[in-house]
Amino acid sequence: MPREIAVLGVPSGAGTHGPGQEKAPGALRAAGLVDRIRAAGGAVRDEGDLPVVPFRTDPDHRNRQNIGLVADVARSVADRVGRILDDGALPLVLGGDCTITLGVAAAMVARWPQTGLLYFDGDLDLSVPDTSLAGILDAMVLAHLIGEGDPQLRDIGPRTPLLPASSVVAFGHDPVEVNGAGRDMAARHGLRTNPCTEVTADGSDPVAAARAARGALADGHSRLLLHFDTDVIDSVDLPLANFPHFNQGLPLPVALDCLTEFARAPHLGAVVVTEINPDHDPDGSMVRTVAGALARALTAPPDGAAA
Repeated sequence: MPREIAVLGVPSGAGTHGPGQEKAPGALRAAGLVDRIRAAGGAVRDEGDLPVVPFRTDPDHRNRQNIGLVADVARSVADRVGRILDDGALPLVLGGDCTITLGVAAAMVARWPQTGLLYFDGDLDLSVPDTSLAGILDAMVLAHLIGEGDPQLRDIGPRTPLLPASSVVAFGHDPVEVNGAGRDMAARHGLRTNPCTEVTADGSDPVAAARAARGALADGHSRLLLHFDTDVIDSVDLPLANFPHFNQGLPLPVALDCLTEFARAPHLGAVVVTEINPDHDPDGSMVRTVAGALARALTAPPDGAAA
């Protein structure tokens, strides 16, 4: 029997750049996400939403805006996702901003220390508070996961680092957006990266690259966490995210094919979806596109299963 998918909304903009992302879980449900999964043959239940946390600025903590609130949301996510995992279901966590992945990772690592992370994102998110001008924690997620940054987020889980860089593959990011400090951090940790420019280079096979990326985490990792930020998609094709990548990122069909390939991992443990801003989508067509893509990806036969 297919594993039951448990949909959990985290309508939080605590760590992001502006308002709107807190509306994403409701918009995805209105686009028929749960019914689409069910119609595609998936077993699914709706776990509802955590409390709404709207975007706000934090003048008192300019280089780590809303860090206490972000940490509180992450701990709440860890608690709810942990209960879903203990029940044997596959959490599909709908953000909200990228910082919610800290909570999902904390829940998974507490149960499976050998958790691997596919960071399918238009940015590497390797900023840290002490050197950040904007102080937006949404841009610092991967840095905190691999043990850098502020202790309030760096130490959010059962160990520090929550995930060693050897347990992470970053896929699809725009290398233009990675500054020198981010490149130095990636090199220092030996972070494996597949930038969008390599994935879509002439003669490349993006789906094969996605398969290789998840294959790199197969050995030695008992579960896989998939973080999917819609800003990995070229904003000319899908201007849905808060942080745009116009004429950069992955073409929409390529990104959705890679999403399906990642979701076919036999040891998939949880999926996080972030950076959907319904305010950018007046007629709802882009959210419907994402809802359909998620339903197809999550009901695709895993590797080794009969189609």
